[in-house]
Amino acid sequence: MEIIQIVSLGLAVTVLALILKEQKPIFAFLLVTVTGIVIFLFLLGKISAVIRVLEQLADRSGVNHVFFTTILKIIGVAYIAEFGAQIVRDAGQDSIASKIELTGKILIMVMAIPIVSVIIDTVLKLMPA
Repeated sequence: MEIIQIVSLGLAVTVLALILKEQKPIFAFLLVTVTGIVIFLFLLGKISAVIRVLEQLADRSGVNHVFFTTILKIIGVAYIAEFGAQIVRDAGQDSIASKIELTGKILIMVMAIPIVSVIIDTVLKLMPA
């Protein structure tokens, strides 16, 4: 099972990083960062498979592709911002991590404006005049 491989890798790197942290903290940080990137790259295939299935469902349901694409971009920004913030937080830079998270939230709000506008227009059309 893949999760066992990922957890095993994570545990091994954690032990190695704890040992390295005492002697060479920068190498420990780089090891942890590279491991996070490797795990993320491992998951890209899984993510693309999920996106393909969601695209097929969106096609069958007749959902506008603009909305579907926007939602996928929003999800992507959320995951990337979280991943980046966690790496920066691991380096001990909590304030920068908070700024990354804030930036991700603002970008999500900006990207959601077209969807929110359509929802508001739809609600207004349903209300009696």
